[in-house]
Amino acid sequence: GLVIALIQALTQVQEATLTFVPKIVAVLVTVGVTAPFVGSQTSIFTNLVFSRIQSGF
Repeated sequence: GLVIALIQALTQVQEATLTFVPKIVAVLVTVGVTAPFVGSQTSIFTNLVFSRIQSGF
């Protein structure tokens, strides 16, 4: 936030997309980093649920 504000002040640009783009990048990086973990945990949980259904709980 502070770096973006400094850049806006130095360049006299008050564009909303300058603060929006870093947030989107941060979200995409976070999703990319956590996706393998979330995917594996979802797979483990799904296998557990189906095995319990198959065995009659």
